Amino acid sequence: MSNSTVRAIVTDIEGTTTDINFVHKVLFPYAHAKLPDFLLANADTPAVAEQIDAVRSEMDAPNAPLEAVIDQLLHWIETDQKVTPLKALQGMVWADGYQRGDFKGHLYSDVAPALRQWKDSGKALYVYSSGSVQAQKLLFGYSDAGDLTPLFSGYFDTHIGHKREAAAYHRIVTELDLPPAAVLFLSDVVEELDAAKQAGMQTLQLVREGTQAGNTHACVTRFDEIAL
Repeated sequence: MSNSTVRAIVTDIEGTTTDINFVHKVLFPYAHAKLPDFLLANADTPAVAEQIDAVRSEMDAPNAPLEAVIDQLLHWIETDQKVTPLKALQGMVWADGYQRGDFKGHLYSDVAPALRQWKDSGKALYVYSSGSVQAQKLLFGYSDAGDLTPLFSGYFDTHIGHKREAAAYHRIVTELDLPPAAVLFLSDVVEELDAAKQAGMQTLQLVREGTQAGNTHACVTRFDEIAL
């Protein structure tokens, strides 16, 4: 990694800034438990109705009753499907949970200090996660380290492309208006790092507990091991 050239840092969330267990053992079960009542109570709200119609479109069943839509959403949660209307509706349910104080966004203890240091040193910070932009903002806005959203210059989700395809990283670099080599991508997933590298980005693998280190990217175990 050529540290002197890094002008922007794009970070993944699950397994990188955040324990994957927070997503799978807190957020997903919360959405699974709360989504049915949320949809029944808010189905006529325009933003919710739009996503319900998007689910029907994914089901190829434009007249599916709400109960069938709910069943489909719960199945997608149970099978960890990355379906855009599910992500949007989960984000709405999680917003309620964060605002009620039912939980806070988990961050590893080394993350917030490093993000603040990088921001103070003039690096632009971005997030790229399969979770919706709304969900990303909620996690960092209601994190156990406080509201970190002022540190970030932007957020990317699967609307920009799939995280294991180089085209998505080409689009991100274009949006950032920076040379690819001036952008560092952090993730725990080798296939995502491979795609970012194909797009010309610098890469680092976060090897947290439970992550298998690859041999094609430099590895660190904590953000404070990253020298910029």
